[in-house]
Amino acid sequence: MSIQRLFIPFVLMWCGLAAALPARAAMTIEIVGAAANRIPVAVVPFEVKTVGAAADPAEVVADDLGRSGRMRIIGGRQLPAQPSQPEQVDHGQWRAAGADALLFGQVLPASDGRVELRFWLVDVIRQNTLAAMSLLVHPSGMRPAAHRIADIVHEKLIGEPGAYSGRIAYIVKHAGAYELQVADADSQNAYTVARSREPIISPAWSPDGSRLAYVSFEHKKPVVYVQRLVDGQRTAVAMYRGSNSAPAWSPDGGRLAVALSKDETSQLYLIDANGGTPQRITYGGALDTEPIFSRDGNWLYFTSDRGGSPQIYRATVNGGSPQRVTFDGGYNVSPALSPDGKLMAFVHRREGRFHIAVMELESGQTRVLTDTSLDESPSFAPNGRSILYATLVNGRGVLATVSVDGSIRQRLSQSGDLREPVWGP
Repeated sequence: MSIQRLFIPFVLMWCGLAAALPARAAMTIEIVGAAANRIPVAVVPFEVKTVGAAADPAEVVADDLGRSGRMRIIGGRQLPAQPSQPEQVDHGQWRAAGADALLFGQVLPASDGRVELRFWLVDVIRQNTLAAMSLLVHPSGMRPAAHRIADIVHEKLIGEPGAYSGRIAYIVKHAGAYELQVADADSQNAYTVARSREPIISPAWSPDGSRLAYVSFEHKKPVVYVQRLVDGQRTAVAMYRGSNSAPAWSPDGGRLAVALSKDETSQLYLIDANGGTPQRITYGGALDTEPIFSRDGNWLYFTSDRGGSPQIYRATVNGGSPQRVTFDGGYNVSPALSPDGKLMAFVHRREGRFHIAVMELESGQTRVLTDTSLDESPSFAPNGRSILYATLVNGRGVLATVSVDGSIRQRLSQSGDLREPVWGP
């Protein structure tokens, strides 16, 4: 096991449990907590006017918004007549049906084999149109287009960007093999990026979403690889003696921060994303690992036991004396920064249980978000409002999300054992 993962003791349990689990199936999403006041939204089937069978994006949009925990989808056969234009909307009837907002649209034929998605979002309370847009897509891109529509609806109704169009990466173990998989944010369209009989850990997205860095033990030792998603080409960028682990991308995608033990115990280094001579950042006999870059690229946040117990520190990318960041409790590891750099999520131990916590970096105020007992690997959604993480439920690894205020929770599971999720850009 790499030095990085020694801070997370239940990973050892994962390696033993997963081998006996059945082969995976499609991932399912369960809402286990929602906002107290959800916005009622009617999403009606789009008018499909293309020749031949064409997918209706309304179902995907409704699923996305319904899983948000912040909207309640209005449906059923008793809804008013479906409009074709905003001026046809009978606002009183839709209010009587319980809707505060209405989404409807059309799928029309376009040139070059593409289709045009027209959609309208209507505020039936204030009786105005919030969004009226048109998207040109290939039929095979209908599902991504539907996620984009859901993002737009979310932003118009909630006032913050949605995160339905992104991708996630995670590790799943089944049938005695480890797989690094990528899927849409709603867990659909999953595919395998790398597979090995030896452990694969620590996936990390490049800032542009075109590459993944990860650690593989296929050579009987941890080696850091960078792999292009478009063609599967990969490069071993850190293959030194000892441990090579915990890759994290710089904001410009040109460098990786890694934890290497080639000189002494695990220390932090910077290395070109294509490989090269590493530049050492931290020194001393402490164990330093799990680095991440600040959003401006000037700092590294990382886990270290230099104070006697695992805590989170930060140091400039040019070196210098590390500064301690976490002080609440005797065990805080696995930092992750929000896209705006204002929040830091991490794993916090309290009374022998491992939870996801979040800190406001300016004030230092910390709150625990989860109540499960073995949580790991927090990763912020692109909009910064949710955190993806892994946990154990009934002895099996599943993925989960929690909003940054702790009010909205979801659980993503499939056959197999899931670990170390990371949200893509």
